[in-house]
Amino acid sequence: MAGKREKPEDIVLKLRQVEVLQGQGKSVQEAVRQIGVTVQTYYRWRKEYGGMSRDQLKRLKELEAENTRLRRAVSDLTLDKMILAEAAPGKLLSPSRRRRCIDHVRQTLSVSERRVCRTLGQHRSTQRKVPCGLPDEARLTEDITALAEEFGRYGYRMITGMLNNSGWHVNHKRVERIWRREGLKVPQKQPKKGRLWLNDGSCVRLRPERPNHVWSYDFVQDRTHDGRIFRTLNIIDEFTREALVIRVKRRLNSTDVVDALTDLFILRGPPEYIRSDNGAEFIAKKVRAWIGAVGAKTAFITPGSPWENGYCESFNARFRDELLNGEVFTTLREAQILIERWRRHYNTVRPHSALGYRPPAPKSIVPIDQRPTMH
Repeated sequence: MAGKREKPEDIVLKLRQVEVLQGQGKSVQEAVRQIGVTVQTYYRWRKEYGGMSRDQLKRLKELEAENTRLRRAVSDLTLDKMILAEAAPGKLLSPSRRRRCIDHVRQTLSVSERRVCRTLGQHRSTQRKVPCGLPDEARLTEDITALAEEFGRYGYRMITGMLNNSGWHVNHKRVERIWRREGLKVPQKQPKKGRLWLNDGSCVRLRPERPNHVWSYDFVQDRTHDGRIFRTLNIIDEFTREALVIRVKRRLNSTDVVDALTDLFILRGPPEYIRSDNGAEFIAKKVRAWIGAVGAKTAFITPGSPWENGYCESFNARFRDELLNGEVFTTLREAQILIERWRRHYNTVRPHSALGYRPPAPKSIVPIDQRPTMH
């Protein structure tokens, strides 16, 4: 029997057997020798299990098992609390964030992968999976970065529209993920760029319903690098959002307004309404009489209510944010060239959110002198 570990039930039976043998008049040494153990073992057994019945022993085993379970539960809860405290703050929404967090917890607390995955809710197969992007991930990242560098005032939604217009089929969420991963953002303030050139009525009362229904125009003012002021006359079609013309001169008056409108009426025909504010150049008798003579109607906004000319005001804001605030115009001629180039980009390339991220006039790439006259 040497080396054999007795079960508690067998130990209790042998202790009762010793009691019976002692009752028959045998000494302790003889009784112990008969059950096959040493005297020291007998006294150790009697100290641990003496006077216990089998039912009491069963209850003792249950209590010991319950105590072990409770200790393990407390230990598990403590370990889970340590894991959650060591994990990154906030919700771990993406598998990649969970993967990085689990690796950090394992290195810090020396806990098994199985335990950390169970605590943080990550499947082990997901944890062990090596992430591999789509085969066009690198090319898409290059295109997004190039567009962000070229058009610094565009956010990821505008970039998504430009990508889809150029042949990509990507979701804005994927573009946003790459955008954030590459650290791209629209700066709050952009430095102006200098270039070296070589000698070579109310929106509520009147809403646009179709092309050439309502046009609106307004003035924007800026300065060249020498501090001299120049003005731009911006005329847009409110329905298509197309910038029909941007006239750039040092000074613009009612005569210049009539000249710009004359060129547009010859090419496109007169609209039904022309909306503007109450500037002196727009309410001049010459302008109103000429507009009425060609069959159009004027729609002046309420004085002090620029929001009633919201389409043109929104265009002016984009015009200033995306071009004027980011360019240093050395001469008036340089300003005219850059502004006309931006107008063509605005019409044919730049996505417009109100048009489903399509450009206002993608077919207007045809040179203006080749367009058919509309009557």
